[in-house]
Amino acid sequence: MPKMKSHSGAKKRFKVTGSGKVMRRKANKNHLLEHKNSKRKRNMSGRTQVDKSNQKQVDRLLGRR
Repeated sequence: MPKMKSHSGAKKRFKVTGSGKVMRRKANKNHLLEHKNSKRKRNMSGRTQVDKSNQKQVDRLLGRR
């Protein structure tokens, strides 16, 4: 049987750390930023860990078991 291909969209959106955690971008940082205050925008920058409830699905998309 051929190898499983990882999901192209998921590859671009998630990053796996050296310790195996899956990191994602925070939401609400793409547009309509004018009315959001600086503290809120700063808090949305950076990466955060994928929630436990979504972990299994993301692992499957990335081709991890």
